[in-house]
Amino acid sequence: MDHEGEAKRTDLMTISRFVLNEQSKYPESRGDFTILLSHIVLGCKYVCSAVNKAGLAKLLGLAGETNVQGEDQKKLDVLSNEVFVNALISSGRTCLLVSEELEEAVFVKENQRGKYIVVFDPLDGSSNIECGVSIGTIFGIYAAKDKEEVTLDDVLQPGNRMLAAGYCMYGSSCMFVLSTGHGVNGFTLDPSLGEFILTHPNMTVPKKGNIYSVNEGNAKNWEKPITEYVDNCKFPQDGSSPKSLRYVGSMVADIHRTLLYGGIFMYPADKKNPDGKLRLLYEVFPMSYLMEQAGGEAFTGKGRALDLVPKKIHERSPVILGSYDDVEQVKAFYAASKANGA
Repeated sequence: MDHEGEAKRTDLMTISRFVLNEQSKYPESRGDFTILLSHIVLGCKYVCSAVNKAGLAKLLGLAGETNVQGEDQKKLDVLSNEVFVNALISSGRTCLLVSEELEEAVFVKENQRGKYIVVFDPLDGSSNIECGVSIGTIFGIYAAKDKEEVTLDDVLQPGNRMLAAGYCMYGSSCMFVLSTGHGVNGFTLDPSLGEFILTHPNMTVPKKGNIYSVNEGNAKNWEKPITEYVDNCKFPQDGSSPKSLRYVGSMVADIHRTLLYGGIFMYPADKKNPDGKLRLLYEVFPMSYLMEQAGGEAFTGKGRALDLVPKKIHERSPVILGSYDDVEQVKAFYAASKANGA
């Protein structure tokens, strides 16, 4: 019997233990943030289970249809939204929620309110689920100025005021990536324990990568700096090897790869979408926060992504994020274009 292996297995750092350890660094902490995160984690476990069953459910007519009892079966993205809304409200630690699936923000009843605001995309990339591509949940957490008098303005804050951000990726494994403002850590769900285990401590994005990730189907509408940058990725002027193109079309999967291997992910402004396509509050901000915490950069084409101030909850924004050197190179193309009056 491998006693050494068993001993190692009993000393696992679960996400609950990790968050409690972080909490202990702040004697004034009351544990509210820890409770909120535990409810987000629970929602991710539920959605992970639902995603794993989705293909089978579709084959059996249980997705977005009516079963023999006449009960409506929820599509996965709607189900995921309900799971997270219920989990966040029942935590008793939130006062305002913004979801990609809901047109209006959710104001929590006064008797269930806490001080935190959560913005989230419950199932990003859900259109890819039938082809088995990794999809995920993205979230960001703010603090309200006054939970008793919370207004929509409380959530229209720049991303640099986020307290925490993360995503949960549902793929070949279920991985939860989190930052509370002190670096980035990754946890993998152990199905036998039903727990997220710390498997990627102190994640840092390589300073430079050899991968670029962008939807080249939009190339005819790109701004000049993006066109020039992508041309340089393919045909480097300095004699270096060309970069490899990798584009999944699921933001969580593309950002996860970028965090691990380095490189750059871009969904820039173009003639068709001058304000970009990705949502600022619950896609651009959380991913930009994570990338900066991992040592990378996030740029909009005009400035730092996290410094933007949203005017609407579903506002869109361009974003270019990834390895520090790669984003700096894109910024140089924009600066040169501006200097030339283009």
